[in-house]
Amino acid sequence: MAEKQREQPGQPGGGKGESGTATAQPKKGAKKSPQKKPPQTLPPYKVLLHNDDKNSVEFVVRTIVELTPLNEKEAELRTKEADKTGLALLLVTHKERAELYQEQFTSKGLTVTIEPAEG
Repeated sequence: MAEKQREQPGQPGGGKGESGTATAQPKKGAKKSPQKKPPQTLPPYKVLLHNDDKNSVEFVVRTIVELTPLNEKEAELRTKEADKTGLALLLVTHKERAELYQEQFTSKGLTVTIEPAEG
């Protein structure tokens, strides 16, 4: 490696027979990096819980509390809403996380769908 860094005669900064004094090179204007766009928020998605006749209310509430940031009281309200109307909004988040919630609820035997939240 050191051999590749050796300077050749006639090149600035060295070689045999040169004085070894460095001359200052004029600095070119600093390169400007491309303007970065500020981060944009991801489009929101609804996570919707569907009513079913195979899971108990207690199990659904426990699962909601386990998988989401909702507390027990909020989980109960949403479970009762799904039981009464057939559907309840659990939460709104970005698509990737909504898909993750959907997979997690499905793995527990609950029906959850996602859809874009209207702006």
